[in-house]
Amino acid sequence: MPHARLTARRLRVVPLTILHVSQPVDGGVARVVVDLLRGQAEDGHRVLLACPPRSPLADAAEAVGATVLPWTAVRAPGPGLPGEVAALRRLVAEAHPDLVHLHSAKAGLAGRLAVRGVFPTVFQPHAWSFAAVGGPLAAASRFWERWAVRWTDRLLCVSEQERAEGESAGVRGRWALAPNGVDLERFDPVRLPLQDRARELLGLSGPGPEGRDGPGDAAPLVVCVGRLCRQKGQDVLLRAWSAIPARIPGARLALVGDGPERAALEALAAGLPDPGSVVFAGRTEDPRDWYAAADLLVLPSRWEGMALVPLEAMACGCPVLLTDVAGARECLEPGETLLPVDDEHALREALAARLADPVACLAAGARARERMAEHHDVRATRAAVLTVYQEVVAERRIPAPAAGGSAARIPAGKSD
Repeated sequence: MPHARLTARRLRVVPLTILHVSQPVDGGVARVVVDLLRGQAEDGHRVLLACPPRSPLADAAEAVGATVLPWTAVRAPGPGLPGEVAALRRLVAEAHPDLVHLHSAKAGLAGRLAVRGVFPTVFQPHAWSFAAVGGPLAAASRFWERWAVRWTDRLLCVSEQERAEGESAGVRGRWALAPNGVDLERFDPVRLPLQDRARELLGLSGPGPEGRDGPGDAAPLVVCVGRLCRQKGQDVLLRAWSAIPARIPGARLALVGDGPERAALEALAAGLPDPGSVVFAGRTEDPRDWYAAADLLVLPSRWEGMALVPLEAMACGCPVLLTDVAGARECLEPGETLLPVDDEHALREALAARLADPVACLAAGARARERMAEHHDVRATRAAVLTVYQEVVAERRIPAPAAGGSAARIPAGKSD
């Protein structure tokens, strides 16, 4: 992507001190954050990350050259929020960044309460918090997002649909767009093991379909990579899967990830007609072997901003089956089928149709790889984000303090 490289080179002329703040510390959000940290550090910026210490995100951030500022915070708002805000306020004041980039709802809440517009602030929701809840909680979340715009220089979305959802909720801020991207070299199919070898590495070799002797490497494999939680819809997938092994002999489903719904999902799987067709693989630091092993990647999410897992899978040449949530339509080819949210019947029929036509699956995977190369190169994402930073910093730039003056401080009671 020549344009992305030229943009990044131009932005390196003015190195920035960038403070990222993130909670969650795993999953797609964490991978997006690490990709930004890596690229910004390589471009010569001073890159800081405030996140819970001794976490997957903290370890990965240090490995790519970022300085980790320990910030003890839980994933969801709770009684500890005032202490989390105070701790973050101190970290920001000590770091004195050129810009603060807040990732996801919790960091967006604590971060904007801590910074209150004193430093240039970019908020990236990675899916809106009000999409995850209903009733009074959703109303409160929408009210907060509308209110917090006063402390937000840019609302950075990963898809046009995510932006539209924010506008529909009454969020009236200044918008920017940077679709998620993937490292096309890291997820190059040429660098991955062949399907049979990937399945062997993952311990998936075994009896063949219908009990035939020999390894079952030819049996269709569906993979779902994601945190085991309500958002990702694995419960809908398991209900849809109940009839698949009878229709597609030997078919297997691997749920890759961990999370708060694991016990409930395992209980649901145990009650299926063929519980042995479902594998709970647990959490993985590197899902590439799963993408290489799969015939199809399925993510039946209830809400997203633009999920990273389908982009990674498509970059590896693996076809995907997605629900119609924010970002899904934009990452697929025009006209490709998207499934209704929470519709197990539609998902069951789509799974059966895809697995019954392996040639079409292979062709879809090849087209998916081409689309990622054209539209979702992580270098273009980094360049777009850096452009937003430079615009925000330029708008907020103020003269340096006179000799003997003091640097900007975050007042304890700044309200607007």
